[in-house]
Amino acid sequence: MTQMPAHQLTMTVLMTPDMANFAGNVHGGTILKLLDQAAYACASRYAAHYVVTVSVDQVMFRQPIHVGELVTFLAAVNHTGTSSMEVGIKVVSENIRTQEKRHVNSCFFTMVAVDDDRYPVAVPTLRPATGDETRRFHEALLRKKLRQELADRFASIRSASGVQEP
Repeated sequence: MTQMPAHQLTMTVLMTPDMANFAGNVHGGTILKLLDQAAYACASRYAAHYVVTVSVDQVMFRQPIHVGELVTFLAAVNHTGTSSMEVGIKVVSENIRTQEKRHVNSCFFTMVAVDDDRYPVAVPTLRPATGDETRRFHEALLRKKLRQELADRFASIRSASGVQEP
């Protein structure tokens, strides 16, 4: 059996009736919980530490997921900081009977490695090895920059209006 690199993880889950919403599709909250679990497992394995979720960006529910489908979460550490990691996750749903596969969701998690006392700890520096990994690495840097610019803009607006952060 071929082992995946430490910065990648695949998790597959069968969607069961208890996961359905009132419309008969898998509940978005169920998918978010599974996304968080995949991000945790991927980042924790890479960092060899506990990790905590700091943020979730660009959750795109592209298509509904149906009860009875196999859903695969393809997670990869895209970028590392000192103690933080961006984990990108692509979600593919498969109809078991027809074997039709659909890209149903994508998102990006920022995870921070912590020690037993929950203080941030350093993580290994990610070194992209393929063209796709290099592309994802640079896209992660851009997302990080855009998040900081957005935070700075909101801080400026709050400061100018005298409003304290909630």
